[in-house]
Amino acid sequence: MHLVCRPRTEDQVGDWGQVYRELPKRVGDWIERLQSEGVRGADLVFACIGPALEIYRRYSKVVDAEEREIPLGGDPEATEPHKRGYLAYVWEAVGRAALEQVLGSAEASARNGAAGALEEDARLTALFLWTLQSTDANGESREDVGARDDDEDEDAGETPAPQKSKKKGLSLIYDVARRFAQPLGIHLDQWEDRIIQTEKGVVRLLPIAERAKQLFGEDGAEAVADQLERNPKAAPQLSLFPDVRDGGAPAIKGRKRKVGQASSLSAEATARMAVPQATTLDRVHAAMLLQAGGRANALRALLKAEQDRSPDFLRLANALSALYPKESEEKRLLDAMLLAVPR
Repeated sequence: MHLVCRPRTEDQVGDWGQVYRELPKRVGDWIERLQSEGVRGADLVFACIGPALEIYRRYSKVVDAEEREIPLGGDPEATEPHKRGYLAYVWEAVGRAALEQVLGSAEASARNGAAGALEEDARLTALFLWTLQSTDANGESREDVGARDDDEDEDAGETPAPQKSKKKGLSLIYDVARRFAQPLGIHLDQWEDRIIQTEKGVVRLLPIAERAKQLFGEDGAEAVADQLERNPKAAPQLSLFPDVRDGGAPAIKGRKRKVGQASSLSAEATARMAVPQATTLDRVHAAMLLQAGGRANALRALLKAEQDRSPDFLRLANALSALYPKESEEKRLLDAMLLAVPR
């Protein structure tokens, strides 16, 4: 596939408002076209950049209403176009188009901390999984992009060198994750050690098995399941992150309300503010862990409570089921969990 760009007119100045309005449609059209040709994930993302740049390169320069030139690159965290740069808007347009496909228009519209129907961690996870989809002819997604397969040495008749066991989980190059997250107002640092871990330039999406302790505490899912089975009516009030509530040191870096040093709030109230708020994704993961533990009665009680709470739980669960790799443990648990949903 070859992209033919129009020649740039030397003295033609582009209007930023017009360029900005045209960008989302151009990106959306190319995403549909590329997907129809079997291109997906990261390959699709980078294939969209050329068509998006064609809009910008029609002109000798692009300026805003105050005649300030919009550069190609800039500070992705800036709010003003002449400081932010055009490429940040390209990544934002691709990210919003992807979110609208997999989660809906509310999430695609959320920006810079403004609440969509689903929280930041759900949007980050959906974008992460969407980007990792492959363009293989068989349509299957790939895991651990860029990771070496340790079995390759054995297949070649070589003895692999001793090394630390490879951590499980899907991974993405940090720069790609950052380019998506920043324009959409997703704060990667606030989800570090909660749903992601970053090491040596690679972001790893934590498998749900590694979230059991932070969600349920030292006693694990079994204690929560016992509680739900004894008292199913307690499911709507199910609280997660018990170790933090009990005064232990938080093991995660969730979003917290800031309390000034001169605050007159009681110690108990301050402690409550430090407890990370359970998100829709947290509750989906909690249900998956109950499914993994075979606690059917507790799972049914939780699912009934989530159905009564809002449609967001099932909407996110179905979206993630469609995004996880077909052979992954997460997809298996999600699909089994969804079969348990009361009809």
